[in-house]
Amino acid sequence: MAVLQKIRVKFGLAISIIIALALLSFIIDPGTLEGALRNLSSKYDVGSIAGKRVSYTDFQENVDKFTTIHQVATGSSVQNEQAQQQIRNAAWQDFVDRYMFVENAKAAGIRVGEDEMIDLTTGNNISPVLATNAAFADETGAYSADVLREFVQSVGMDNSGSLKTFWNYLQNSVLTQKYYDKYTALFSAADYMPQVMVNRAVEEANTTASVEYLLIPMDYNDSTVSVSAKEIQKYYKAHKDNYKQAAGRDIEYVVYEVVPSATDIAATSDEMESLLAEFASTPNIKAFMLRNSEQSYTERWYKPGELNTVSSEVNDFVFGGGNGVSPVYRNGNVFRSVKVTGSANVPDSVYVKHILLQGAGARQKADSLQQVVAKGGNFSSLVALYSADQSSAADGELGNLGWFTQTYTIPGFESCVTAELNKPFVLNTQYGSHVVVVTKRTKPVAKKQVAILEKTALASKETFNEFYAKANRFATIAGGTYEGYKKAIDSTGVYSHTMNNVTEATANYGSVSQAKEITRWVYDNKKGKASNIITVNNNFFFVVALKDIREEGYKPVSEAAASIADILRTEKLQKATCKNVAAKVEGMTSLEEMAAALNVASNSKEDIAFFSQSGSVLEPALVGAIAAAPEGEICGPVAGQACVYMFKVTGRQAGSFYTEDDAKAYESQKVRYTTQMINSVMMDKADVKDNRARFF
Repeated sequence: MAVLQKIRVKFGLAISIIIALALLSFIIDPGTLEGALRNLSSKYDVGSIAGKRVSYTDFQENVDKFTTIHQVATGSSVQNEQAQQQIRNAAWQDFVDRYMFVENAKAAGIRVGEDEMIDLTTGNNISPVLATNAAFADETGAYSADVLREFVQSVGMDNSGSLKTFWNYLQNSVLTQKYYDKYTALFSAADYMPQVMVNRAVEEANTTASVEYLLIPMDYNDSTVSVSAKEIQKYYKAHKDNYKQAAGRDIEYVVYEVVPSATDIAATSDEMESLLAEFASTPNIKAFMLRNSEQSYTERWYKPGELNTVSSEVNDFVFGGGNGVSPVYRNGNVFRSVKVTGSANVPDSVYVKHILLQGAGARQKADSLQQVVAKGGNFSSLVALYSADQSSAADGELGNLGWFTQTYTIPGFESCVTAELNKPFVLNTQYGSHVVVVTKRTKPVAKKQVAILEKTALASKETFNEFYAKANRFATIAGGTYEGYKKAIDSTGVYSHTMNNVTEATANYGSVSQAKEITRWVYDNKKGKASNIITVNNNFFFVVALKDIREEGYKPVSEAAASIADILRTEKLQKATCKNVAAKVEGMTSLEEMAAALNVASNSKEDIAFFSQSGSVLEPALVGAIAAAPEGEICGPVAGQACVYMFKVTGRQAGSFYTEDDAKAYESQKVRYTTQMINSVMMDKADVKDNRARFF
């Protein structure tokens, strides 16, 4: 709600500015006005792709579409943040495909015709998008054209429009995937390696060298080697693309976590103890749990050991012969007591089939059909005639739902695990009324039902106010500035956390998750500001100070100067060391003589290969020089990253372990890697801006 309020406030301001701009439009250039409006509205865009804006409204419509697709594909609603994130990713990728990839593929001359689409969806060359979709599989798990045909026919009969949305999505996926296949094929088709290159690769891979070498370290303390500001500036201009940066913020923050006091914990313990007598004697355990427990009562059956996920003490009491109500067990700030409410031999899995009735009179019709089934009526025929569920056909029989467990079942079908075999009964769920028959089950084992009375000690209002007062005192001393924040640290002695490079996607601060409120404050404020209290998850009070701001673009040369100076100084040291070494060894004819003059040891290495996929223990510069050096001659100096080398190739050996097939396979591997980079290269070229983190 806070975010919505911000948007409303800022949008109200935006309206005022738009009105003012409209009045000015009589006297300013229309292009200037258009640019002003574009800049104003772009802050509220989810992103832009190849110059096309993706507004928040457009993006949310796509998210709604993919939410429907998810529900049709999985049969369940989106209930957690991970699933929502996956849907938002799919919605964004859909825009990227439409606005960028498909347009680029068409520009490359690629087309997917109508006849081709028919062949991919209903012809002889079914797209993997459909062929691998479980929704179109027969009883054996193989793709079935008949199942797909039935689905397409049902689309027109679906008044909700959900199936049409799903089918449109599948067709678009088939089309997009074909564009990807054809575009990727351009690279594969270009993967031609001339025979001369194949021969060279085989020769290089099969030729190894033995080498003796001297390693002469560079003197990093050489004060005669320096780098000027002008040289740094020149290098920066020549390599500016290396210093691109995303937007980032450097912050410090203090956090006050509201935790229950000793008094709060003792009060919860006393409350639990006071409930034990009623917990033991209540005739209505469900109502009691609903009133008093944070964990509601379920009819789940547990095997020995399964309650360890709740508490080992609870498991030991239930399966260790405990009677009545257990003592109160404490785990941190959580208090529990357990009561066994039932014991029985219950199977782990049951095989279920059903007839689903919906609409007016569904319950009465279900009762009638139950009697028909009980008297021997053909279940499959009744399913075909009356059931609203015509898609469930496990093991090839209409109406079969298959194997259920307590955790893998349709909501409302939990009681099936204790149902009698082959005795029809009626269940009412959110989907309608069901005539249900359990036809098979695994071997029953001893299990128990339990009620777990649970309470967590929470901070009282008084405790909450105490922590808020501490945070408020800190924020008051800080006074909204970074300088004040530092004074508050000194005054209160609270630990200050440092966090650099906060992006708009940052949601976690230390161990505190789902804290986008902080990120939004950080990106809405100026350097040197400190926040008031920011409340996160109702039990964390943050005060944040914004130390530094890095906007998206290029890192300033002042920030890159230190790393550039290191690069340039290393290059100068390499040249100076090479020059010094060359002067010291001039006229010498053996590595031993050179080693003595340079005061270094002589090293040797065998089986050095220029062409190696596994890498080498020697620096690439030295390996490359070895590959081109004549045998038996002293060569160098060669500059490495931290030292300079003198070396002599003492022998070369030719093998035959690397073949033409190996060379061609390696080339294909490089092409596959190249195709994986297609999207990222395109996105860079299209200047794709993904601002989703600003909103979600």
